[in-house]
Order: sequence, then structure tokens, then C-alpha cells
Amino acid sequence: MVNWKNILIKKNNSILQTMRIIESSSLQFAVVVDDEMCLLGTVTDGDIRRGLIKGLQLNTPIQEVMNKKPIFLYSGKRQSYYKSYMERTALRQLPIVDRKKRVEVVLFSDRLQIQTLQKENPVILMAGGLGTRLRPLTNNIPKPMLKVGDKPILEIIIENCKNFGFVNFIIPVNYRKEIIQDYFQEGQHHGVNITYIEETKRLGTAGALSLLTEKPKAPFFVMNGDLLTKINFEQLLDFHNETNSLATMCVRDYEYQIPYGVIKTDNYRLLSIEEKPVHKSFVNAGIYVLNPEIISHIPYNEYLDMPELFRKLISDEKTVTAFPLREYWLDIGQLRDYEKANVEFNEYFIEDENK
Repeated sequence: MVNWKNILIKKNNSILQTMRIIESSSLQFAVVVDDEMCLLGTVTDGDIRRGLIKGLQLNTPIQEVMNKKPIFLYSGKRQSYYKSYMERTALRQLPIVDRKKRVEVVLFSDRLQIQTLQKENPVILMAGGLGTRLRPLTNNIPKPMLKVGDKPILEIIIENCKNFGFVNFIIPVNYRKEIIQDYFQEGQHHGVNITYIEETKRLGTAGALSLLTEKPKAPFFVMNGDLLTKINFEQLLDFHNETNSLATMCVRDYEYQIPYGVIKTDNYRLLSIEEKPVHKSFVNAGIYVLNPEIISHIPYNEYLDMPELFRKLISDEKTVTAFPLREYWLDIGQLRDYEKANVEFNEYFIEDENK
């Protein structure tokens, strides 16, 4: 069991140092204190991602992104009091301090056994594509059913979502749909609930949502069925809710190097030469969280891809956000990606029994 003292940091710790502490502790949380152990702030994964999306560097002091007004309670109460408070306020972490605001302990809801195991938020996994770039592997099987390690890609995705409490799945299908439906059926053998949307034509990632027979009652995930990722879906949903977003798009860093010297000029005058510069941008990672009202923005049974939907929402001045991915991510679009997935599967998806 991780000692809560391992997540105490100082305000001058860098974002990178804090990320490593949060990830190594598995508690997804850090507490910022001064030399006297007095509470200065708290840091969650969402705080860090918001800082990164603003352009802050990894060597930026954590005080630039920490929550400077954290929720805390004073010591001296029964544990049942703290448990009840965390349950009422849906808190996962709670610093307990003395009268001088010195941290005495940090409580975690899962250790108090108040965390809800199953969540109502649906997960929609797009599995209707032809997978033409992976032929001949997909001549007789839909791409999401190709095996990585010893399991279909789609099963790996479902198990990862289930680990975070998301058990309600909707799968749009088309090409060789019977293979997917026969394998998963209604999800009973996998401990989840699965329903299917049958597409009769290509509708795109967003267009397929117009065929939902029942409007979701809570924010829902949409994800391409050919992605391998270790994203924390719980953190993604928290980020979406905390930012009051109508729609959230996961994005990831993409770097490319221009193989020539780049010239900057002013008319005919040469100003500078930058040799083989590296450009860095955020790109779409194919994972989204959408509020139920998003359905009203999607025309029925017409083709609409997700980027175009986001462009429309931005044009309508709706609140849409970007969630930067730091975790493992691989889009299995081509044969070399599939080969890479099978090489990396054991490293990222097989739990170490000694952990």
C-alpha cells in the first residue's frame, strides 16, 4: 500500500517531477506543502493537463497549476464523519490538517470503501469500418477483431474501460458485423452490457450517433475501435465535467522535422536560417467525451465525421475542450502499426504479477 507521505511535494517541484510522483504512487493526486508541512494546494491529473494545454513547459513549478484553494477538513473527528463528508461531496481525496493547517493525513475514498464501482456513462466503440489499409488481414474479419497478444483489439478496449467502472457499451457495426456480435453477444460473458447499432451505409464517427435509439442520460465516451491506449477514462470524464464542456477531444503530441534549413525573409532580404527545425502540434487522438445534448447537433442518418462536428460546435461558440494524452496510445491503421502493437502488448497491457 502506498504511503500518503509519498505524494507530498513542494511548490517549486516541476510539473514533470509531479507527474512522476502522481503516476508512480497510483493515487492520481499530490499535496503541496511548505517546509512546515502546511497545506498550500493540491494537484490532480486534470490540473496538470490543463497546464500543458495552455502551453506550460514540463519544468514549470507546480505552483503555477496547483489548486490554491483546496478542500480540506480539520483533524479530531471520527473516521465516519470524514467518510460521510467525502461521500456527500463525491471527493476521492481529502487532506486532514491541524489548526495550523499542517497536514496530518490524506484520506482516499477507495480505502474508505465508498467509491462507486460501476458508472452509468455509456461507451460507444466504433467498429463498422472496412479496415482496407490492413488488408489482407481484414479480408474476412473486421479490424477491431484482429488479435493483439491473445485477444481482439475490441476486447482489450472493453476490458480497459471496465477496469474504470464503465460497463455499458454501444457498438456501431457494419462490415462482417456477425463476427463481432457472435463473439461478444450482449456482453454477459465479459461482465458488461453491450448493444449494437447496425449501419447500412458509412456515416462517420459522429453520424453514427444519430442512430442511437435512446439518448444517453449522462456524458458518454466515443472511441475508435482500433485504438490501443492506457488512458485513464475516469480522469478524462472528470476533466470533461470540471471544464463544463459540451464536448471534449483527446489530443496527443505530434512532432515532425523539416529536413531542410528553413528560411525567414523580409522581401528579398534574408533574416535567418533555422536548420531542420522540429515542429510540435496537438493532433486528434480519436477519443471523445460528449454531453447528451450533442445528439441534437447531428443530422439523422447523414455522414458526419467527428472533427467536422467539433468545428460546428466551435463555430456555434459552444464550450469544447482538449484533453492532452500522456499515456500509451497507438492507432492500428496500417500493417506496421499492427506489428508494433503485438511487440508492445506485453509491456503495456500485461500486468506485472510482482506489482
